[in-house]
Amino acid sequence: MIVERVDRPDAGVTAILERHHALMRSQTAEESCHVMTAEELRASGATVFALRDGDAVLGIGALKPFGENVELKSMHVLDAARGRGVGRRILDHLVEVAAASKARAIYLETGSKDHHAAARALYERAGFSYCPPFGDYTDDPESAFMCRRL
Repeated sequence: MIVERVDRPDAGVTAILERHHALMRSQTAEESCHVMTAEELRASGATVFALRDGDAVLGIGALKPFGENVELKSMHVLDAARGRGVGRRILDHLVEVAAASKARAIYLETGSKDHHAAARALYERAGFSYCPPFGDYTDDPESAFMCRRL
């Protein structure tokens, strides 16, 4: 399994981004949902990464510039690949890329409900701590905000 930067259109990556977008929209109230489409990620200057096992894309994640920092966006692992360390491998890679870019910290927004508990636990195990809303985010009971200093 390898994690690589995605610089051109990729059907596997697009499919996971679309699945992620639909899932987040189905689980979160519209005014509280901050998921971005593939087009919105590109327009924001985000860099998308994919974990591949051969030709199969098992998971994705993105880093979006945020001042002297970066924001982690669109972390998603296919259901069939969960429990195999895919999410942690992607997250570790994103942390390495952010550190190499001289970012001071990585911020993220994720859901606060039970169906996001596994994601929050992954971030906690990777050294992220809860923080106040950042950037354009506002306090929202459906959001959890986290940060990891680099």
